[in-house]
Amino acid sequence: MSPKVFIIVLHYQNWEDTNECLESLKKINYDNFEIIVIDNDKDNRGFAGGNNAGIKQALEKGADYVLLLNNDTVVEPDFLRKLIEVGEREERIGILGPVIYEYGSDKIHFAGGKVNWLYTKGIHVTHNMKHITKETDYITGACMLIKRKVIEKIGLMDEDYFLYCEDVDLCLRAQKAGFLCGVASDSRISHKVSKNAKIASFSYIYYHTRNGLLLAKRNAPVFIKILAYLNSFLVYGKQIIKLAIFPQKRLWARAIMKGIGDFYRGKLGKLT
Repeated sequence: MSPKVFIIVLHYQNWEDTNECLESLKKINYDNFEIIVIDNDKDNRGFAGGNNAGIKQALEKGADYVLLLNNDTVVEPDFLRKLIEVGEREERIGILGPVIYEYGSDKIHFAGGKVNWLYTKGIHVTHNMKHITKETDYITGACMLIKRKVIEKIGLMDEDYFLYCEDVDLCLRAQKAGFLCGVASDSRISHKVSKNAKIASFSYIYYHTRNGLLLAKRNAPVFIKILAYLNSFLVYGKQIIKLAIFPQKRLWARAIMKGIGDFYRGKLGKLT
């Protein structure tokens, strides 16, 4: 029998998207999977907290693999079968992802991820190489297939992040434990990019600022941590100037300052 896969769909705010995602999952040609829908509207536990609730259920029910899937994605019928084929063939790969296209187009949104320590963030690779399994720094949480043994060895997603960077953190922890991350280049889904995240919002800027520093603190080499901390003081100073001189940039400035400040105060998890 094929490995048992539990697909965790984290719903937040938009049932129209969630239903379209679930309808696409009904058409997949894999014969051994179950779907768990986590409703983050009732109690928003963030990306990590919501998915962790689903992961725990999946493991209790005997999952061989757990697939995290954004509710604003639409999958191809063979996407899961192709992911599992790679996972079963490649013993060292612990976390897998498909190539992700922007919804309604042939533009690639994600075909691998690179960690840029200079800016303390993950950057999407958008060039796909067909018919290969490509090793990569991280897999985006929009669609992430995780082997059971990875979770058993390194634990769940880190809820201190609440939103953004927790997928990169999980992949870096997996690699420290001896696993690889890979993109199954023949597996394909589409994503309604940034529909649930307002790019210019206070929270978006805040979480990326704070969590980038947290990612460096927990995963970067020592000299990178030092550079990241020094750079954060320079960035903070720039925001003071923006507040005084550039009224149109005050929202960003305040969000960045709060993100840096909360990091050093140890205020993690959900923005309050």
